[in-house]
Amino acid sequence: MSKDSPFPGSWQRAMLPMLLLAELSSGQAHGYALSKSLQERGFGPIKGATLYPALAKLEASGFVETRWEEGQSGPGRKVYELSATGRTELQAQRASFEMFAQLVRATGR
Repeated sequence: MSKDSPFPGSWQRAMLPMLLLAELSSGQAHGYALSKSLQERGFGPIKGATLYPALAKLEASGFVETRWEEGQSGPGRKVYELSATGRTELQAQRASFEMFAQLVRATGR
């Protein structure tokens, strides 16, 4: 764990795809906005070297769709949007995570 994040880096990398899908379930966003939103929710800072490969994998899997948005005073940016397949995947990941969380809570009692 780093002083900036309440979670070990391995947890962040493992949970990031599901959290990105969850963030996109409320609407489209660009990468920086996704990172900032997750950080504001308490996930901790996300480095671009972690964020953008995760988004690329979600896109390659068909879970998110992308388009380029022209920049007003700077370069354009990629905008991500959850696909129908991504919504189904998010539901499946949330169900799996809930089962995992129940197992953790029940272990050692």
